[in-house]
Amino acid sequence: MAGRARELRAAVQLVSSNEQRVIISEIDAILGETQRRGDPALIANLLRSAAMGRLALPGRNQDAQPLIDELLAHSRKHGLVVQRAGAHALQGRLLAFDDKEDAALTELARALATVDDIAAPSASEERRAFDRTLASTLVDCWIVLNELAIYEVAEEVSTMAHRALRDSAGPHEITLQVFNLITMMLAWGLRLERVGRVAESREKFHLAASMAGSAEAPFAESLFRRSEAPAVEQIGTLAAAVGIASPGAAHIDRLTRLLPKTSHSASHEKPLVAIALVRCLEQQERTTEGVDVLRGALQEMRDRNAPTAIRIALERELVRLETAPYAELPEALRTYTDTLESELWAMRESRAVTLQTRREHERLSAEHGAIAAQAFQDPLTGLPNRRALDDQLRTLSGSAAAQPLSVALVDLDGFKVVNDEQSHAEGDNVLRVIASTLRDSLRGDDFVARYGGDEFIVLLPGAPASSAKAAMNRAVSAVAAIPSHLSQGVTLSIGLVSMAPHEHPEAVLSRADEAMYQAKRGGGSQVATTTADGGDGHFPAEDPDEAGSEVRPQ
Repeated sequence: MAGRARELRAAVQLVSSNEQRVIISEIDAILGETQRRGDPALIANLLRSAAMGRLALPGRNQDAQPLIDELLAHSRKHGLVVQRAGAHALQGRLLAFDDKEDAALTELARALATVDDIAAPSASEERRAFDRTLASTLVDCWIVLNELAIYEVAEEVSTMAHRALRDSAGPHEITLQVFNLITMMLAWGLRLERVGRVAESREKFHLAASMAGSAEAPFAESLFRRSEAPAVEQIGTLAAAVGIASPGAAHIDRLTRLLPKTSHSASHEKPLVAIALVRCLEQQERTTEGVDVLRGALQEMRDRNAPTAIRIALERELVRLETAPYAELPEALRTYTDTLESELWAMRESRAVTLQTRREHERLSAEHGAIAAQAFQDPLTGLPNRRALDDQLRTLSGSAAAQPLSVALVDLDGFKVVNDEQSHAEGDNVLRVIASTLRDSLRGDDFVARYGGDEFIVLLPGAPASSAKAAMNRAVSAVAAIPSHLSQGVTLSIGLVSMAPHEHPEAVLSRADEAMYQAKRGGGSQVATTTADGGDGHFPAEDPDEAGSEVRPQ
């Protein structure tokens, strides 16, 4: 499924709007199937694919918002840090479409701060998957940076993406990276031209043309290839690089043929091809044809609400062709134009500084948040610790919405034997496995904390006794079903109680402890309960299909 999704995500950049809609429908179908039985990382990657498909489709940009929101919530829930950064990058892209540049900068800062200090896994298979996901996130960041004309940061992010892809990229990913670099160099060169830095702009153009030549080998094995013709004959961005670097008659037929075939999803491709064609036509003194090309491209960019920076590049070309040579313009107009361009350049540089400042702020905030979170987190299992439990129990006990509130104390049967006869390291592994299983077998709003040693506390808000009993029996069954080489035969004894109105937290935990010992005396691997008036009962683990429906496992 992941491989097919990658193919579809690549294809959506190359086809017509109607074909794009068909591809999006297939991605949605794969996503729906995976959400029922897939692993969290695969679901996150498919959510990204579904969102990107809509971002690539003119007029459907806002349809991506629910998917981006879902990706953000999903990645937070499952601790998928790189995918969470990618969600922020996609949000930034959506905001850039709406010309909300300041908000887009904030989302970009969050994305970049998240990946700045992220540690890669050591296992080679996990590392390859991690690198591909990281590179995808960085490319999503790069797209927004390029659209906002923050080229210096875009170059930095492109280098980061290259490092991530170095050992795991296939021909398609390498080709896409080359296309992105060429696009950036051409857009950067055009921007340098506008402030009179001609030598620097030519350097960017010639570097882009050189890259276009080197793209042939990976392109031949990529999903972008449509025929046996050379890459420059098939891809508008490559043809634009050659044409802008060395305008001439040799490029006109190729650029004319490729102009209507440019990708709708690549916001810079048509403008770059149009500018390259116009400069080649101008070199042949066919200026009137060039004006028509520019007007058509400009109208399409306005209809598509293309990024401001690339629209201005087209408008500048049109003004240049339709007016007298710059040196012949009135001095006042030349002064005004130069001043305006200098102001716009300063704004661009200010935007880059703003991004870096917010990036550092987000990084420091995340670092502070991580330190604060450690005070409430058990370092071994990752669950909330005793301090967090005390706070949550106080909060829920005073909330009418959380009533009835059931409280379970969970103790591990046979855990001491694991520590004594194997090792404390193996005991730690068992604790991690059981903590994860316990957490996954309950509802999303149930609270699971490590109480100390081999004991856990579960708070089940809004769960009457019967539903809480069914939920905890499911937990007993889930742990009993763990393969023995992971659990070492450890099971659960659970004491379950309902918190009485105005009952002190210590009292309810004491009653849960008493009930847990009843479960132990009954042979373990079961649930026992004690009521506030001293009544008790045992609830051996039951078939989860017979459990009540009020409390559902995730």
